[in-house]
Formats: sequence, C-alpha cells, structure tokens
Amino acid sequence: MSIHISAKKGEIAKVVLQPGDPLRAQYIAENFLENAKLVSKTRGIFYYTGLYKDKEITVGASGMGFPSIGIYSFELYTEYEVETIIRIGTCGAYTTDLKTFDILNVENAASESTYAKYAWEIEDEILSHQGNIFDTINATAEELALKTKAINVHSSDIFYRKDQAIPAIATKYNCPAVEMEAFGLYANAKHLGKNAATILTVTDIIPTHENISADQRETALKPMIELALEAAWKSI
Repeated sequence: MSIHISAKKGEIAKVVLQPGDPLRAQYIAENFLENAKLVSKTRGIFYYTGLYKDKEITVGASGMGFPSIGIYSFELYTEYEVETIIRIGTCGAYTTDLKTFDILNVENAASESTYAKYAWEIEDEILSHQGNIFDTINATAEELALKTKAINVHSSDIFYRKDQAIPAIATKYNCPAVEMEAFGLYANAKHLGKNAATILTVTDIIPTHENISADQRETALKPMIELALEAAWKSI
C-alpha cells in the first residue's frame, strides 16, 4: 500500500486510465472491464483493476488539480511500478474553433503553476506528453475512425477567476483549451522516466457558454473512453 492508495502490490496494472472523478472511474470499470475488482477506496478515490480484451488494466481517479494528480500519479509510478498513465477528462474551449464533443490528444501542456519547479526543479512553462503513448493514441484513433485533434492545452490552477480574458500563457503557447491536471502528470512522468498522455473531451465553449449537459456527458465521453482503452490495450 502507498499513503493514499490502499491496493496491495500486484493489484494495480502497468497501465492506468485516470479520470478525475471517482464515479467516472467506477462507471468505466463497471461498463467496460471484465471481472473488475475494487482495489482501493481510500478517501473515496476508487481504483478498479479488471480485464479489457483479456489484458489487465486499472482505472482510478486523480481528483482535481496538480496537488491531487501529483500525489496519485507519483504513487502509481513509484509504489506500484505503473509504466503508463492516460488521463481522460473534460475541458473548456477558449475558442469557437473547437466544438463540444471534440476529442483532443494533448501534445503539450502549458502552465503558470510552480508545481514542476518546486517538485522536480523543472523550470519549463510547457511540458510534452511522455513516451510513445501519444502516438499510439493517434494511430488508434485513425483505426477507430475517430476524429481527434492534437493540441496544446492550458493547465490551470484556477477554475474561477476575476479576469475573464484568456490568460497570457494560453495565448503564448497557442492553447485553445483549458483543464487542470495534464501539466502535473507530465511533470511527474518526465521526472520519473514514465509514459503519460492526456485525452480530453470538450464539454464547454467558454466564449459562448455552450456546454454538454450533465445528462449528455455519459454518452459524450464514451468515444474518449473507448479510445483510451484501445490505446492502453495496445501499449501492454
């Protein structure tokens, strides 16, 4: 067991899908994995391990923000010898060039956060996906006839803010969308020499206030989940 994950050694697979929401992790385990076993529920953060096409995959939540994904991904990589983490989540679009339901494969994550600097002495404002899982996701999307967009994303510490203008760092690095975890995941993977990718579904168009309703989200996220599972399966 690690400090924040109560699974025993050997109960976490080498590849982990990591949504932010514990209930989304539960939904994926119950609807997409065979013989899924709940291996950790410490602090209500669920981790399940099961079979997808006869290969073992774990799905478990990261929580929200860099401190949370920083803790869970670090313990997965170091205490459970996980090799690959695929973050699957939602994001808001800064531009109407993106549409709701778009699936994004995040090439780089830019952030004003000091997480990477003070955790690992990584000074960069922008960090790349790590390893070859990004390319596997692109190839898998083509095979599934899914249209995905490889983009840079703004990883923000802030959900609510006074100034509604697009943050300068998003403009600087051509980030058309915003989320809150990819930069922290990429920093941990870079420091530890592990594989990390992020797949996002656009659920909100910030300038127009268009969004996918709560009732639509389960259906809306299914293509992203299937893409992540297929890419994970290929990487094992």
